Amino acid sequence: MITSSAPTSLSLPPQVEPSIQIRNLNFHYGEGDLFKQVLFDINLEIYSGQIVILTGPSGSGKTTLLTLIGALRTIQDGSLQILGQELKGLAPKKLVQIRKNIGFIFQAHNLFYSLTARQNVMMSTDLYPNSGSVTPKNKAADILAQLGLADRVDYKPHALSGGQKQRVAIARALVNRPNLILADEPTAALDKKSGRDVVTLMQKMAREEGITILMVTHDNRILDVADRIINLVDGNLESDNIINDFSASHDGSGVDSRTFML
Repeated sequence: MITSSAPTSLSLPPQVEPSIQIRNLNFHYGEGDLFKQVLFDINLEIYSGQIVILTGPSGSGKTTLLTLIGALRTIQDGSLQILGQELKGLAPKKLVQIRKNIGFIFQAHNLFYSLTARQNVMMSTDLYPNSGSVTPKNKAADILAQLGLADRVDYKPHALSGGQKQRVAIARALVNRPNLILADEPTAALDKKSGRDVVTLMQKMAREEGITILMVTHDNRILDVADRIINLVDGNLESDNIINDFSASHDGSGVDSRTFML
């Protein structure tokens, strides 16, 4: 059961604001002869506590959409609201504040090789120096242990395998329990057990803490954690499917699978 105070899915009262609200979003690269539009009239809402998987062929615009939602690119046309804040036209300092509420997991782990696993994770805790009674050192060690790295907290990246480095990067994104997690192929470098550990922890955070998770993946092993699976093809939202188990558990029988595509 999701314990967030906001309903998560199928019969949402008007006053509940989505974590992600997109209206008529378009995006292109280049100008003139180099103009290439990659997103076409995207309309989408994602609510607190939902785990949404974004799929589609290579080049369909998935990563572009993810980086726009993460306030890492400038909005060109349309509206994009994250956690109640419109991103279009927002000042750079405000965008930085928005990003502090988002946990990013990208394919490149981007670790600092001079720091240990624990110290890499603690870089995120430095954004919230007064976040509770648990020390940053202990918070970092705890999240690493939950991802199977209890015996690697004081190892530097050169002494870690590729999958272990990826789990450190994931720990860094999750340690502050951000309101929104954006993940681009988070399990691509992980074996079956490690991948399952990662998505199980993310699922627990979504259910118990109302954290919203949007994940790009081609990993069929983890599709079962999703509440919705959205398919993006050639820059267009082609389908938005509510998973049967999610609908049943929330008494959502008979709900149209495109409920959240506006």
